[in-house]
Amino acid sequence: MTWLVFLMLTASLWASGGDRATILILGDSLAAGAGIDLDDAFPALLQKKIDNAGLKYEVINAGVSGDTTAGGLRRIDWLLRRKIDVLILELGGNDGLRGIAPATTRTNLQTIIDRTKGKYPDAKIVIAGMQMPPNMGEEYTKAFREIFPALARANKAILIPFLLEGVGGKADLNLPDQIHPNPRGHEIVAENVWRVLKPVLQ
Repeated sequence: MTWLVFLMLTASLWASGGDRATILILGDSLAAGAGIDLDDAFPALLQKKIDNAGLKYEVINAGVSGDTTAGGLRRIDWLLRRKIDVLILELGGNDGLRGIAPATTRTNLQTIIDRTKGKYPDAKIVIAGMQMPPNMGEEYTKAFREIFPALARANKAILIPFLLEGVGGKADLNLPDQIHPNPRGHEIVAENVWRVLKPVLQ
């Protein structure tokens, strides 16, 4: 999903959330369901799990393919026009693939959290951990991996240890690019998120 398409799809949602609280997924191509039908991407699957559990939450998918933490930071003020009850931060993967300094990634994510909590102090923050492939170098992959638990500790946020647990590196669960999950892979990703998110919502 491009940023323009995202705006077109979500603009009408900002008017009212009805009687449901809002879960905002601020993410990249993983949330945007790159290469598959959006209904098969993990945010849509999460909505089904939430509905089946009888919980009154609406998932807003703010996933934009190719987005970085800097892009998410540019978008967050617009997204916060609607009250956010839970923010799921699914950004950072593209930073890592581009070799952006982990300190920069962490600063951007922290600023997104600060702006969200500044406007909605009671919002719950869920951070999706990511990892880089070994070809990025041991020093870089270690520093990158540590961004997410460090942010969770610093902000008393909820951590998904690794969003792609059970999916990353498995050919049968990914598209031919071996980066983006296929529909079966997204089912596992949705379960990784739900395992952490369900207690938060209950």
